[in-house]
Amino acid sequence: MSEDQYGPLGPGHAPTKDPMKSFNGVVAGTLILEAITIFLALTVILKIDNGALWTTFNWVSITALGAAHFVLAFLTRFKWALPVAIFLQVLLLAGFFIHWSVGAIGVMFGLVWWFVLHLRRNMIERMRRGLLVTQHLG
Repeated sequence: MSEDQYGPLGPGHAPTKDPMKSFNGVVAGTLILEAITIFLALTVILKIDNGALWTTFNWVSITALGAAHFVLAFLTRFKWALPVAIFLQVLLLAGFFIHWSVGAIGVMFGLVWWFVLHLRRNMIERMRRGLLVTQHLG
């Protein structure tokens, strides 16, 4: 890597505070908000067409998906948690087969996950270039 790719203070050292731990908190918060929204979709399924969509498959799949998001929020410290969260997001997009409103939740949170991953990539790039303040303290 050439010198011009680093920040003005050079590459620095490993950050004093690990910014990825903060990122795990963002992921956990997003998963909790998504779980709450998924559980609220149960009321939509119950009320639409006088409960015509309230089938065993529909309510069990929505409940299981919301519970999986909730449980995963407490496991974000593991490296495998982020790929599992993305997989759950793909499963949520399949909610269009249940009702369009469940799929719409998947689309909205898909945009949120895109932004979260964009921020993660930006943070990793800034760490690599030595642009974090804590890389130059002490």
